[in-house]
Amino acid sequence: MAGLSLKCGDCGASLRSVQEAQDHAELTSHSNFSESTEAVLNLVCATCDKPCRSKTESDLHTKRTGHSEFTDKTAEAAEPITLEVPKATPMDANEPAADASTSTGTEEMVAPEVDKKILEELEAMGFLTARATRALHYSGNASLEAAVNWVVEHENDPDIDEMPMVPVNSKAEASKPSLTPEEVKQKAQELRERARKKKEEEEKIAEREREKERIRIGKELLEAKRIEQENERKRLMALRKAEKEEEKRAREKIRQKLEEDKAERRRKLGLPPEDPATVKPSAPVVEEKKSMLPVRPATKQEQMRECLRSLKQNHKDDDAKVKRAFQTLLTYVGNVAKNPGEEKFRKIRLNNQTFQDRVGSLEGGIRFLELCGFEKIESDEFFFLARDKVDMAVLNSAGSELTSAINNPFFGVIPPNSVLFWFFDYCLSPEKGRLEPPVMASKLHAAALTAVVMN
Repeated sequence: MAGLSLKCGDCGASLRSVQEAQDHAELTSHSNFSESTEAVLNLVCATCDKPCRSKTESDLHTKRTGHSEFTDKTAEAAEPITLEVPKATPMDANEPAADASTSTGTEEMVAPEVDKKILEELEAMGFLTARATRALHYSGNASLEAAVNWVVEHENDPDIDEMPMVPVNSKAEASKPSLTPEEVKQKAQELRERARKKKEEEEKIAEREREKERIRIGKELLEAKRIEQENERKRLMALRKAEKEEEKRAREKIRQKLEEDKAERRRKLGLPPEDPATVKPSAPVVEEKKSMLPVRPATKQEQMRECLRSLKQNHKDDDAKVKRAFQTLLTYVGNVAKNPGEEKFRKIRLNNQTFQDRVGSLEGGIRFLELCGFEKIESDEFFFLARDKVDMAVLNSAGSELTSAINNPFFGVIPPNSVLFWFFDYCLSPEKGRLEPPVMASKLHAAALTAVVMN
């Protein structure tokens, strides 16, 4: 089978004809050529019919024009190679002698000399020898990048694949670069300086953007902290307002109870009912002046007391259930306080039915254990108190609050900051010693009268 192309054994370039091989040999001094059955690639742009003879050419064409569809016509354009050198067509005998004399006087034209190293690189990229030579010649043999740029800019020229020809006497001059070494050096220095300034400008812009981002994040954090503090202040104010209202209701209940006891005693003694008109009006309630001092955050012991009080208030219709929850919590806390090294006392299974019935189903029970240091682990399956997080002071405070809640019948009814609350807490506290019922009754009556008079 006849070959479809000639392949250079030195650089691997594929050539369509003997003429192209001769031109290639003249420019590169390569002499190792062989026939190849592989046809020279022929890709035709489907949009503008631009022929491209390598993948690199098609990529450059796509980058320049945006055309991405190519038709492979390699098989259609493939023709067997003839190894005979085309002979020059003899001159017509009838041609005037004047023309012959003129042609003999025409100056001989040859291919320009170019940088062979750059030419080999262009051919390795897939460019034809004629196109690469033309690019190097017209770009002044400056560099590989300059030659590629010239090809991109002139790829639509009709003669781009024709070998450029120059007179013999201007051959040396044509191959000289368009810039002197000093100009090339100066140009390179200018390019480096321009690149350095551009990089510095980009770094300044990036630094300004980073600074703006830092300022924005800082403002967001400050705003979030302010909102959190404001919400905490409102919560504490609402909590104290509720405590005052509850204390007021408790005082009113005690006053009514005292009035009923007084009327009962008068009835037993046979005395007439007291005339409401003669009753001394109670002193008007003086509103407390609002303090301008900052709100003190609630301590953990106060949070525990509020948690237990809320639990009792939410289940005030079932005292037995509330008392059982308090006793269960006291057992948990006491076991940990007595045996802090035992993991079984510091680990509670949340889905345990007994735990759910006594503590887990009551609002506030889980919260109380969290205040004691318990945390959910293993996908919220267990409540666990780590050994290094066992705080005996917190556990003692929790035990004290639970004992007070169990023994004080007025826990959750009388506000914790009232005189009566502290009185009952003292009288019923096992640490301070319980008072005998008669003594406690007399002191209770005196404290109640004192509270009514003071309020």
